[in-house]
Amino acid sequence: MPRMLDVSEDVRAEIGDAEADRLLVGDNAPGSYDCTSCRTPGDSDQERTSTVLFIGDETAVLAFAHATCIPSQVVQVAEDQLQGAVRSITGSEPQNPEGLMPEQAVLGITSGLVLIEDDLRPALVVEPTGPVARPGTDGSGGDAFLQLLLEQGFRSAPDMNRLPDILPGWSVLLAMGQLHAVLQPGSGGAPVAWWQAHQPLQVTEGWRAAVNKSQTVLVFAAPAGSIGQQPREDLLRDALEKAAVNGLLVAAAMPLAGT
Repeated sequence: MPRMLDVSEDVRAEIGDAEADRLLVGDNAPGSYDCTSCRTPGDSDQERTSTVLFIGDETAVLAFAHATCIPSQVVQVAEDQLQGAVRSITGSEPQNPEGLMPEQAVLGITSGLVLIEDDLRPALVVEPTGPVARPGTDGSGGDAFLQLLLEQGFRSAPDMNRLPDILPGWSVLLAMGQLHAVLQPGSGGAPVAWWQAHQPLQVTEGWRAAVNKSQTVLVFAAPAGSIGQQPREDLLRDALEKAAVNGLLVAAAMPLAGT
C-alpha cells in the first residue's frame, strides 16, 4: 500500500524519477520516523509526510517530516552540519539534540482552535525549523525571529486569554476550504506571500466553520523549539501558554481572504 508521502518536483529532480517512485510505493520509505522539523515521531503509513533532501558540498541526506510542519523541499546545508547528522544517524556518535539544522529556517504552520473570551477562535501557530537571522547578517546576533515580527507589527502575547489586535494589511488566504498563504503588504501595494503552502493545507471542519463565522484568524508565532508538533489542541494550548509566560510568543489577528 503506497505510503502518504509528498515528493516535490525539486526533490524528484535531485534524487531521480526511479528513486522517487520507489519512495512513493513504499519501497525505500520508513514507516515511522522522527520529524526533521519538530523532532517528534511520525508515521508515513498514517499521516502525510514530506520528503526533505538536505544537500551539502559533497553529501546529501534524505529526511522526513510531518507535512503539517514543512513541505517537501531541497535545503542547502553546511557540509560539516550534514556530516554530523550522518554520524548521528549511523550511530557513530551521540545524537545531536538540535538535530539537522538547515542554514535557512523554514516556517512551519499548525492550525487549531483556541478558547479565548468564551469562544473557540481559529488560530495558526507559526514556528520556524531553526533560528532566524536578520537579513544581511551571518546569524551571530542570535535568533531574530520575534524581533523581526515585532518590527512588522506583531505584538507580544503574554496572556493567551486576550485577543490580539488586527495587523493592518495582513491576511490569511483560504481557497476551497484549504489554507494557501499568509499575506503581508507588498512594496507596490498589492499583498505578497509571507508564508505560502507548497501544497494547500487541509483544515478541520471545525476550524473552517469558526473562521467562516469570525472572518478572522489569530496568528501566533514563537521561536524554533518553543511549541513543537502537538497531537491535540489542548496540548497545543498548553504549549502556547508556556511560550507566552516565558515571553516567547507574539500574535496578531488577520482578516480572512478567500473562502
